Amino acid sequence: MWPRSVRRVDIIRSWQFARMKYAAVVAELAAVKRERDEFRAALAELRAAVTARWEAEARLAALYRERAIQRAQRAERDPAVPLQ
Repeated sequence: MWPRSVRRVDIIRSWQFARMKYAAVVAELAAVKRERDEFRAALAELRAAVTARWEAEARLAALYRERAIQRAQRAERDPAVPLQ
């Protein structure tokens, strides 16, 4: 007869419990990985949008410079015409 302080371990139930807990952890990890992938995709979209905006701003600045140069060239005086 077993002494009262010793408990019998049900190995089958212990393994079932361990498998259940392991499956729960694996499922939660999969969910976290999916969420991480969604955040990475959103970050990539945001990064692309920011880059596109920077490129558009640079192009706009170049167009403004080009316009200013053309205005300045049109405003140049003809050196053959005497000053008044």
